[in-house]
Amino acid sequence: MPVVFRHEGFRFFFYANEGDPREPVHVHVEKDDVEAKFWLYPEVSVAYNDGFNAKTLGRLIAVIEANRQRIMGVWDEFFA
Repeated sequence: MPVVFRHEGFRFFFYANEGDPREPVHVHVEKDDVEAKFWLYPEVSVAYNDGFNAKTLGRLIAVIEANRQRIMGVWDEFFA
């Protein structure tokens, strides 16, 4: 499970087994046993949410948008 980065106690990561065929680029975010999954394209959006409130989801979307290229770089490197 590659961790892309950590920010304010949140862990941004993806799973090594991302389906067959592989799902499109996305990132999971976890903190305190709460997790959400975000699609990166065509725009950052919530794929599922298991407990974060709307304000937190908005903050996470902003962090993901600011780090979209970083996330994609780690994804591409890992799955190359």
